[in-house]
Amino acid sequence: MTNFYSFHGTVTMISDFNPGFAPESAGCHQLFTLENELGSIVNFVVSPSTYFMDHEIIHVGDRVTGYYNGDLPVILIYPPQYQALVMVRDHPDQNITVDHFDNELLSSDGDLKLNLSSYTQMLLTNGQLFSRYPGGRDLIVQYGPTTRSIPAQTTPYRIIVLCLE
Repeated sequence: MTNFYSFHGTVTMISDFNPGFAPESAGCHQLFTLENELGSIVNFVVSPSTYFMDHEIIHVGDRVTGYYNGDLPVILIYPPQYQALVMVRDHPDQNITVDHFDNELLSSDGDLKLNLSSYTQMLLTNGQLFSRYPGGRDLIVQYGPTTRSIPAQTTPYRIIVLCLE
């Protein structure tokens, strides 16, 4: 179970990042700098394993949300630097949640309950179909309207199962 944290902001800079690995990994990592409305800045290390929703290419000026594992240790520098697990570019017509959902399809914070339908598309990060029950897993959920109940309930349009190692 991954404890997902997020930071939402505007991409102000994208640069190459050298994590100090073998020379053949040069150019395979990037540093995305995000700034939110309050002026807070966060750097995300983007690796080849970072999942980009809809495989979108992110540019400077895009509004995005970066998700990272909140339980991992981080180096004490400013601005803070996190390993990006998922990056999602803002679209006004979609809601995205990245979280661990239990066997009842309730998010870890208890705020969102998923109701599956035959129209819910379930995929792996490589775009292949996922044929099992998605409960008890880390999920990216794309959905529309929710109920006003507690927890809010929704029938997702698409679920992407994160098989993080």
